[in-house]
Amino acid sequence: MALSKPEMVLIDLDGTLVDSVPDLAWCVDEMMKSLDMPVRGEDKVRLWVGNGVPRLIERALIDQLDGMPDESLYAKAHPVFMALYADNSSKRSQLYPAVKEGLIWLKSQGIKLGCVTNKDQQFTLPILKDLGLSEFFDIVISGDTLPLKKPDPAPLLHGAKFFGIAPENAMMIGDSISDVKASRAAGFSIVCLSYGYNHGVDIRTANPDAVIDTFAELADLF
Repeated sequence: MALSKPEMVLIDLDGTLVDSVPDLAWCVDEMMKSLDMPVRGEDKVRLWVGNGVPRLIERALIDQLDGMPDESLYAKAHPVFMALYADNSSKRSQLYPAVKEGLIWLKSQGIKLGCVTNKDQQFTLPILKDLGLSEFFDIVISGDTLPLKKPDPAPLLHGAKFFGIAPENAMMIGDSISDVKASRAAGFSIVCLSYGYNHGVDIRTANPDAVIDTFAELADLF
């Protein structure tokens, strides 16, 4: 099914534009070492990301996706991770294939572009800058820009309002169930990348409007 070309596209960061797990996993393991606890490794961290840094820290401390750590342990771990990640948000992270190609194509179509992520601004902006993505986005909506994050529709509707675009003429590009839920609630169309972070579950099970393997396939959707 061909999709109608949107006037605006909001794009998720982690697992969509950037594979940020190598940096996150390094920080998780250094945090664990500082607590005299076992390191968790990149494979586990890949399954835990996607709901913001605080949730990642909680999952690392309990070594599983669901549940909560002891409050005093979390209070000790959080500042350690934040300090590590402040210096290591983009040292090991890389763009996924054809990301810039896809962004250039979207721009060439006169489509307005924004980035919307649950990652705090202090980490988001350096990643975009260091990986050469800043120039593509007229607005960056981070996890601490508004009181609510995805899967709440608020960040998406904030972007639509910024550009003066009706939700039915807007699209989200993401990789997770959180992106699908936010898009449906906001009235956006939603395209997902097959390679992203969705806690190990195939994103097709969330029924986005389309699933693509790389940004190079964007032009064929419309």
